[in-house]
Amino acid sequence: MRSLLYAVGPMLFDSLGVIVFAVLLGLGVDLVVATIAGTVTAVGVVGYELARGRKVAALQWISLASVLFTAAATLFTGDPRFVMAKPTIVYLIVGSVMLRKGWLDRYILPEQLALAGDVMDRFGMIWAALMFASAGLNLVVALFFTAWWPLFIGIFPLASKFGLFAVHIAAVHFIGQSRLRRRAGGELQPLAAE
Repeated sequence: MRSLLYAVGPMLFDSLGVIVFAVLLGLGVDLVVATIAGTVTAVGVVGYELARGRKVAALQWISLASVLFTAAATLFTGDPRFVMAKPTIVYLIVGSVMLRKGWLDRYILPEQLALAGDVMDRFGMIWAALMFASAGLNLVVALFFTAWWPLFIGIFPLASKFGLFAVHIAAVHFIGQSRLRRRAGGELQPLAAE
């Protein structure tokens, strides 16, 4: 449970602007109001980190950029399909960033990183694949099922991420515990061999 709580906090905080935007859209709030609320939240998250003298994580910058980009598109185009298709670009950018080895390291306790760092790197690739799949699905829904897009954007991104997050945390916990048991029994193989 400690591992889960340690990882949930930064994950929610990094995505707070996008979460506010998506939840408001899912609740049927006006697109401009949802965009402004998401923008203010994303700016607040980054500002909070900077005010504390902390390094702003890549996902926090991406969250802020995605909300700002969506806000600008909403205000300048007035075409909801244009705005609806924009998360596709964001998902592609996020997926590309997630291809970098070690990006998940901040979401795991330091003592667990030494034990399951290789598993975290593998899950980094799975997370990237989810982002690429989300990009394609968002584009299809935005262009061909426009009326369903607010429901889609309000549910799918969060549900898919929390689903993968649950699998990810459970797998890291299970593998870590298994390796600890083998290490205690003196039979632990080198981590790269697993």
